[in-house]
Amino acid sequence: MVVDAQASLFGEGRMAPPVEKSLPESKDVRDRLGRMLETLRASETMPFTDRELRMWRTVVPNMAGWLPKDEGDAVCTEFARHMERLGAGA
Repeated sequence: MVVDAQASLFGEGRMAPPVEKSLPESKDVRDRLGRMLETLRASETMPFTDRELRMWRTVVPNMAGWLPKDEGDAVCTEFARHMERLGAGA
């Protein structure tokens, strides 16, 4: 009886069963981080608003974690270097 009650949680009109989370494609991560780094490379002053900067400071290490370790570390290092160069610290 308990099994039936639990199964009914996922029946019609009820909650959907949990969906497995998928990881983004490495190409998509590289493309997005690459575009962001290109923007920083080409900038003499901070190109991001305060809000965008807060977002990138959170997103860069997280997205870099989806790449091979050496590649992700290189992205984080370059990002920190540009933050320092543009006066935003790391």
